[in-house]
Amino acid sequence: MKDFNRYLPHTPEEIQEMLEEIGLEKVEDLFKMIPPPYRLTKPLNLPSPLSEMDLLRSLESLQSPLYSSFLGGGAYHHFIPSVVSHLVSRSEFYTAYTPYQPEVSQGTLQAIFEFQTLMCELTGMEVSNASMYDGASSLAEAVLMAYRITRRRKILLSETVHPEYRRVIQTYIDPEHHEVVSIPYLKEEGRTDPYSLFHHLDREVSAVVLQSPNFFGIIEDLSGISERVHQEGALLIIGFSEALAYGVLKPPGLFGADIVAGEGQSLGIPLSYGGPYLGIFTTREKFIRNMPGRLVGETIDLEGRRGFVLTLATREQHIRRERATSNICTNEGLCALMATIFLSCLGKEGLRELSLKNLSKAEYAKKLASEIRGCRIGFTSPTFNEFVLELERDPQEVLRELRREKILGGLSLARFYPELSNHLLVTVTEMNRKEEIDKWAELLRKAMGR
Repeated sequence: MKDFNRYLPHTPEEIQEMLEEIGLEKVEDLFKMIPPPYRLTKPLNLPSPLSEMDLLRSLESLQSPLYSSFLGGGAYHHFIPSVVSHLVSRSEFYTAYTPYQPEVSQGTLQAIFEFQTLMCELTGMEVSNASMYDGASSLAEAVLMAYRITRRRKILLSETVHPEYRRVIQTYIDPEHHEVVSIPYLKEEGRTDPYSLFHHLDREVSAVVLQSPNFFGIIEDLSGISERVHQEGALLIIGFSEALAYGVLKPPGLFGADIVAGEGQSLGIPLSYGGPYLGIFTTREKFIRNMPGRLVGETIDLEGRRGFVLTLATREQHIRRERATSNICTNEGLCALMATIFLSCLGKEGLRELSLKNLSKAEYAKKLASEIRGCRIGFTSPTFNEFVLELERDPQEVLRELRREKILGGLSLARFYPELSNHLLVTVTEMNRKEEIDKWAELLRKAMGR
């Protein structure tokens, strides 16, 4: 009985009290009516215990054969603890919307406040808003914010920024007031070309937009860039699509970034065929008046009790249109809450451990792929949990052969980068077991041998 007490809601003292109430001495006395030959006298012959992730995978496999996924490129297959969906499904959260009446929305406001705090810690910045639509719109809003601050028309945008994020930026900006200059990447390294970046950097630039890890999974070298950018009076915007990377990487705020904006889907939010996702937006406190979205603050009421208030609300419905910084109409509150619960459950050490697991598994897959004839690692720079693989065969044919074996082997880069038509973007997360990675590499070897 002692070994099972931790699974029961009652303490040993409570159990003993209940037994005394019904005139019994021990729990076993409850089963005296069962003949001894039919009682279990030894432990059940059960398999060894599984982690929550492995248990759920085992149960899901009973429904239908599972595919092994090596897809990424801005939408990542990570494990989500069951506590996340359990808590956000509670009625007080599930039905919550915008806190139009802050004084009676203390629970919602506190959850948003905690989210803002975690986002600042994750990115190394001073202020976070109460979330945005997704990573693409968040980065586009950062570009518009830089224009409001500097009143300059030129934007230096790295080609290693997620291609879909770049398209959204182009959609958001006014061509009459903005000019986007694309900064190429180094063909061998896969990083933003610093020579081209500094060549185009002048007093007309409002912002330099980089992403790290970039779309190729490569960790950009951000050291020294902010000094050069700030010398010209511009702002440094760092985007991201894989928030989990900051469990091991130095946060952008420590590199002198002025705005850090990106996607939070990795933080406990399911893939869901592309959404809804979570836009993260953090900046420096001196730019707070130009920040889009909402900001929840902490205060004390007339009786000295801790409380939360909607400190800033910068959209058209709340203030005069000419003073609005954005018309973002929702705060993705439920997704922000999911990220808050996810990070709270993991803690700093758990987040670092999970990030290291992603890094090590990706490096293992990269090593296996580099040993296959007809395969070559596309770039030399260090990566996080995804990397580019160059193939001597048509990638589409290789992917079709892998799909027949229930493996989604990677993302073809041809649709985004015509010059990389023979390249795959391969992503490995904690969800990919060693056996899956080995099978992926073996089938890739066979496909390349044909």
